[in-house]
Amino acid sequence: MIRVVLADDQQLVRAGLRALVDAEPGLTVVGEAATGDEAVAVTLEMLPDVVLMDIRMPGLDGLEATRRIVSDPRAGGVHVVVVTTFELDEYVADAIRHGASGFLVKDTEPAELLRAVRVAAAGEALLSPTVTRRLLERVARATRDAPPLPGLDDLTGREREVVVLVGEGLSNDEIGERLFLSPLTVKTHVLRACGKLGARDRAQLVVAAYESGIVRPGWAV
Repeated sequence: MIRVVLADDQQLVRAGLRALVDAEPGLTVVGEAATGDEAVAVTLEMLPDVVLMDIRMPGLDGLEATRRIVSDPRAGGVHVVVVTTFELDEYVADAIRHGASGFLVKDTEPAELLRAVRVAAAGEALLSPTVTRRLLERVARATRDAPPLPGLDDLTGREREVVVLVGEGLSNDEIGERLFLSPLTVKTHVLRACGKLGARDRAQLVVAAYESGIVRPGWAV
């Protein structure tokens, strides 16, 4: 059973998400929060698989709440998905850097949201190609003059190939087909690349790929 916490300051939004999630086989809501402080407290108490985190909440916002959750050793298995209007929320890249496993826009179709919860729980990045392109263009502009990323030279040739394809939005299965590797082997390369580049998960690896210049914004699918 995939356990979910909902963090949003609007009760109506939380009620709608709860009804949607609880009606889906294999998913259940185990907690709700109306503020960032509540989100941190409920998450660290319940240790869910996935947190659907609004950015704009009173007091502690979703970005800082995300940072506090993923930096807590108890929450190693928790995956935070930022739910955003995107056009208004300018700090999605910061959320990814702070450990969010990805993000959704608030007008996401219900079926896509449920799929997203399952994807996040499985440890995959949640990066919609269209929105990801916009996000990564921001990242590229912000890091144009940044120093080289530590660990970049430690990547093997195969790991670099895999990072490029992760940055383009491909899944492990798709990367395996492209490089004639098994999905398990691809996963191993992804984990090793994450370790070398200091990325907590696949979402941070995508940002690292763009920050390092391995992938350019125009390459994103």
